[in-house]
Amino acid sequence: QTDREARFRQLKDKTDQARKRDVILKLGAGAAASVRVVQLDNAFPFGTCINTSVIHNPVFLDFFTNHFDWAVFENELKWYHTEAQQGQLNYADADALLAFCDRQGKHVRGHCVFWSVDGDVQQWVKNLNRDQLRSAMQSRLEGLVSRYAGRFKHYDVNNEMLHGRFFRDRLGDEDIPAYMFKEVARLDPEPALFVNDYNVERGNDPNATPEKYAKQVAWLQGRGAVVGGIGLQGHVQNPVGEVIGAAIDRLAKTGVPIWFTELDVPEYNVSLRAKDLEVVLREAYAHPAVEGIVFWGFLQGTMWRENAWLVDADGTVNEAGQMFLNLQREWKTDARGNVDGDGDFKFRGFYGRYVVEVTTATGKQMLKTFTVEKGDNNTALLVDLADA
Repeated sequence: QTDREARFRQLKDKTDQARKRDVILKLGAGAAASVRVVQLDNAFPFGTCINTSVIHNPVFLDFFTNHFDWAVFENELKWYHTEAQQGQLNYADADALLAFCDRQGKHVRGHCVFWSVDGDVQQWVKNLNRDQLRSAMQSRLEGLVSRYAGRFKHYDVNNEMLHGRFFRDRLGDEDIPAYMFKEVARLDPEPALFVNDYNVERGNDPNATPEKYAKQVAWLQGRGAVVGGIGLQGHVQNPVGEVIGAAIDRLAKTGVPIWFTELDVPEYNVSLRAKDLEVVLREAYAHPAVEGIVFWGFLQGTMWRENAWLVDADGTVNEAGQMFLNLQREWKTDARGNVDGDGDFKFRGFYGRYVVEVTTATGKQMLKTFTVEKGDNNTALLVDLADA
């Protein structure tokens, strides 16, 4: 127990370095005033997967709207969903989910253009000869990516390449994964293009070591692909913080941003689930290379993995969900006090949007919003309130 607490203390120090900076609110010399600073939202994004049924569930909707900024479609963008039978395209579900996210003001990840594991490729694609497969692959690229150009912030280009090589083997072409990246970028230059894989942060899968993943990124880059993100799926059981931290450290050396893209932490005992979830969230959040966390669902009875939910079917937030909300609160800054003799108010705050309320000695009040952005950690952000 003490080891874990020592680790968390370490992570809090890392978090302070990675996610916060000093801020000086300047009111002007001679000013006498009390100051209240409240953080409206944290710049670090959290998201969840959604599907066509959960978005109609009021319990899901309520928690999603209040606690997440991003979404990813569970299956609705996958090739086996949009073209289950050759030539019969169905984008209705993806369109509906995208329209929903637009209404909610949520950013969306595109998951996924291709999936390289044999078992996840639909039968009609497997039946194609080499020329037909190449043609179908090109149609999929142009059909999907052109249709949604500018709509997705990320794409998982060819899912789980550490665990499958369907397209490379069937087409007999080692350059195919890089070609996919280049084609997606040509058809839609906006999204960050990701590799996405599982078990990398768990240290228990010889096919998915951090070294192999980093090597895959370098291999793609060497073939002219621009890799904009490394996706750690994060289907984690019995997480060991140091193992997760070491994996992120290794991948951070690539210089490519890292996201947890499909996080769930299954554990039958909900108290243990909360503890396990805390380990993963603290490790991820404390690391400067990690730029976002997306859960693979959160509501009982609607998730791919059992015993991983954060919210019971009736809307009760369980211990694991409470842990997540507590961390979201912990990672927001609330500061109050009086300006100093120079008319300054200093605090150290998490990146994100703020509102400050200043009350002068005469009782005059003013409100101003400002944003604390990542910058040179040695330089304080100056916010001039004198002319607010």
